Amino acid sequence: MPKTDPNVATLEELGSLRGLFEHRVRLAICVLLSRHDAMSFSRLKQVLEENDGSLGTHLRKLEDAGYLEIEKSFRGRRPVTWYQLTDSGRTRLKEHIASLTRLIERAH
Repeated sequence: MPKTDPNVATLEELGSLRGLFEHRVRLAICVLLSRHDAMSFSRLKQVLEENDGSLGTHLRKLEDAGYLEIEKSFRGRRPVTWYQLTDSGRTRLKEHIASLTRLIERAH
């Protein structure tokens, strides 16, 4: 059986990483949502300590990629926007984390 070149395997792992998760805020959003059924914009903003514009931009990128579902509702008279991971977003996050794990294991 031919031996796999570790450099080629490492490059393959790097190629399998999801570009959308390269930014810490987008990765953090998806990790948080993977642990909760849904989170509101205001709660994500509070936990991540991001401003409205920055958080909104990251959420939009994840939504455009099909990783997030959005639901708008009202609490009293105030609008609330809820976010949750789609099945696709959950799958892509798991794949990304698995690739990172393999890269880290190779580094040791």
